Amino acid sequence: MLSILKYLKPYYLSIVAVLILTLAATLLELYLPTLMADVVDVGIVNNDIPFIMQTGGWMIVCSVVAVLLTITVTYFASKAALGFGKDIRRKLFVQVENFSLQEYEKIGPASLITRTTNDIKQVQDVINMMLRMMTRAPLMLVGGIILAVTRDAKLSLVFLAALPILCLVIFFISRKAIPLFGKLQKRTDRLNLLLRETLVGTRVVRAFNRVDFEKARFNKANEAYRDTGIQVNKIMAYVFPFMLIIMNFTNIAIVWFGAVRIDQGVMQVGNLMAFLQYSMMILMSLIMLSMAFIMVPRAQASAKRINEVLLTVPTITEPIHTKELKERTSQIEFKDVTFHYAGAEKPAIEHLSFSAKAGQTTAIIGSTGAGKTTLMQLIPRFYDVNKGSILLDGIDIRKLTQSQLRRKIGYVPQKASLFSGTVADNIRFGKENATDEEVEEALNDAQALEFVKEKEQGIYSQVEQAGANLSGGQKQRLSIARALIKKADIYIFDDSFSALDYKTEAKLRKVLKKRMKDAAILIVAQRVNTVMDADQIIVLDEGQLVGIGTHKQLLKENTIYQEIVESQQTEEDSA
Repeated sequence: MLSILKYLKPYYLSIVAVLILTLAATLLELYLPTLMADVVDVGIVNNDIPFIMQTGGWMIVCSVVAVLLTITVTYFASKAALGFGKDIRRKLFVQVENFSLQEYEKIGPASLITRTTNDIKQVQDVINMMLRMMTRAPLMLVGGIILAVTRDAKLSLVFLAALPILCLVIFFISRKAIPLFGKLQKRTDRLNLLLRETLVGTRVVRAFNRVDFEKARFNKANEAYRDTGIQVNKIMAYVFPFMLIIMNFTNIAIVWFGAVRIDQGVMQVGNLMAFLQYSMMILMSLIMLSMAFIMVPRAQASAKRINEVLLTVPTITEPIHTKELKERTSQIEFKDVTFHYAGAEKPAIEHLSFSAKAGQTTAIIGSTGAGKTTLMQLIPRFYDVNKGSILLDGIDIRKLTQSQLRRKIGYVPQKASLFSGTVADNIRFGKENATDEEVEEALNDAQALEFVKEKEQGIYSQVEQAGANLSGGQKQRLSIARALIKKADIYIFDDSFSALDYKTEAKLRKVLKKRMKDAAILIVAQRVNTVMDADQIIVLDEGQLVGIGTHKQLLKENTIYQEIVESQQTEEDSA
């Protein structure tokens, strides 16, 4: 928790203001019982109306000023806490954006969402409470005890019995609550995970008639969250009853022994009334502290989870000494590359060596799980190779900044990923300052302009979240247009034509060959028709290169390629 509080540094002026104003407001509140005692012991006893009016006026002034100061304290405390929340949320988001896919997958998107929203909210709320209550409560506690002792030292001995009992109650309740708060946050993660999976995969769930199964799975997680929440609230439910019992018994003791001392003539009625007020202040400050101590463990659990993300060192880092690339990249080369995923039994890619030159189309084909997508994800450094190296014009890509490298690449992922906004907004992801003409040109090259023009607002038509209002083929073509507008040196198409019909795909490949003649084009495909015109075809099998050459060469010499071709041909085609 303490390590995360360093992010409050920009708001130190607000925090100083909170401390000063809280001190002033507390002193005024502590002064009120003294004024009330004077009204009773001097004004009422002596029937001094002017004194009562004057002292009463001071009480009103003190009360109004204390209220105004408390309002100002609330403003500054909220400003600091919400500012902290904004800063830490931004820092967390930036940190996640710097993660490689390895860290992203390790923590999980559902947990990252919870940490960026719910966990930060917990810490933010506790900081707000600490600034308002945990500065006020100690001041009131210490001030109340001092003033109570000055009123009557012997009667103050009542607190020696009450305070240890109160502290023990707080200790035991906090001890039980701390582990449960951490558990509650994990239950929240689980709920988010299941909800996200069900919403994203809703078509699959319904298609396989698994709605009842998903309901049962979600209900189980929901009930686990509920049960943990009930456990926490059961423990919390003991706080106020215990506090009230202790407070009421303390007040009874004060009135009892105070009456005895008044009867003995060693204490005045006004002093007893003031003493009761101070005892209420002391006990209320302890209640505020107990509430803070109970809330802090939950914030600690959240702060720990936030720190886990902030302190995670990305496996892909920027080089200390960078190298400069040529204006145009002429070649990308894989040199004895081996890569395996964390926890995997065997490498996804092993001892892979080949080169892809500018002006050439390199196609990668192989069975499912052969390592095609993995190979593509290594080029923009979504993952780093374990052995070997990937070179751009002879320079290891690990010696380039990620920005340098990715500026050279136009990437179309296996799963078309679009964002809410307009068609133009999505295409301009590839080139921020692209004109409408450039957007339309990219759409035309990607064979998408026709269906976009049919829409009422053309390129400014709305795209819903994840492209929910578009077909699979339309999403794929927009995704391709986004890459084409970039005018990159390297184009990566990771099985990006799978949703296109043969005619559209043929047109698209023809455009690519004509328009991107100076770029290195890498295409991952399942269909032989997609790769047969490539300058070189790489055949992968279980992460290993088992063939490289043109369609004709491989058809003559490579058994695995022959099997792939035969599996996709009808008897008529073979004949």
